[in-house]
Amino acid sequence: MSRMFQRDCSLEVVLLLYLLGYFAPSLVSSITVSSPAELHASAGDPVTLSCTFSSTSRPTSKMIIDWSYRPQTGGPPETFFHFSSRAFLPGEGQFSGRIQWRGSPARGEASISLINSTLNDNGTYTCSVRNPPDVHGSPNSHTVLTVTPKAPSVRFSDAAVLLFLVLIPSTLLALILIGRMLYPKRQRSQSKGYRSAIEVTEGILRVSTSTTT
Repeated sequence: MSRMFQRDCSLEVVLLLYLLGYFAPSLVSSITVSSPAELHASAGDPVTLSCTFSSTSRPTSKMIIDWSYRPQTGGPPETFFHFSSRAFLPGEGQFSGRIQWRGSPARGEASISLINSTLNDNGTYTCSVRNPPDVHGSPNSHTVLTVTPKAPSVRFSDAAVLLFLVLIPSTLLALILIGRMLYPKRQRSQSKGYRSAIEVTEGILRVSTSTTT
């Protein structure tokens, strides 16, 4: 009898441990981190590396946010940004002076901005969020950034602008002067070959008077 009781107890303990092992992670590991899979930018443009997270636990001073970078050419990822109660910006290396903190942990925001992007910034950026006791789930999210050369833009130099401002008025003035020089000659030549109806009538009368006399 006692053996059967002990066997039943052991089975219940095993079943209880199994249930705790199955459901416990879902009770404490509800953290989920999200970011866009791809981003595209032109060289020199600022880039916002968006990262949001949701957690069943309220963010506290124990929350840790890390951003790491893995070059497009390969190699191990390198952490260049760290947040723990406050933002720790990179003081040296590739991203020194080019990172701005845009996050707000209380609102589930862990975004940063990359200033003056270059072709060397191409690669994979990983946003990692830890918010104890949420230690399971999907604490990482990856974004592939592609920076392309900026298309050349046509810019007028100061000399070209000055030449444009001088050349256009000078050309118009020359055309006006040429027109004024040609128009009076044309008017005089037309006036010589033109006789009014009164002049024609007077001429006919003179001719008829001379013939009758």
